[in-house]
Amino acid sequence: MPRNIKKGDTDAIEALERLCRQKGLRITGPRRVIVNVLAKSADHPDVVELHRRATTIDPKIAIATVYRTMKLFEENGIAARHAFGDGRGRFETTDHAHHDHLIDVDSGQVIEFQSEAIEDIQEKIARSHGYEIVSHRLEIFVRKAKRSKR
Repeated sequence: MPRNIKKGDTDAIEALERLCRQKGLRITGPRRVIVNVLAKSADHPDVVELHRRATTIDPKIAIATVYRTMKLFEENGIAARHAFGDGRGRFETTDHAHHDHLIDVDSGQVIEFQSEAIEDIQEKIARSHGYEIVSHRLEIFVRKAKRSKR
């Protein structure tokens, strides 16, 4: 098991590797490291951060390899790229339940959430216009509310 990979991470790593194989992608050494890093990421790292984390496992991985791999993962539905308003493409795996994001414009913190009410409203809106939702993404840009002084 590569260093920095905990036993609890192995299920997520194996699931991502399986998804890669299902999509017809070879699991090369560098791809395996990048899959490991993605599986362990609780945040939404950009390519530079993915590269930084990957080189703690294998110092020989080039940043160009990370760029190419993430493009390939995005094209094959293994990872989703997000633009959270900071000018960087940030990534997360697609092997989890649908969720939406709150992005704090001051701190850059990204909060994942799920809301059945929002999902229902989106379905109703699509149907009312004669459509069915194929895919969607909700990103709400927020800042901490100022407390009024009473």
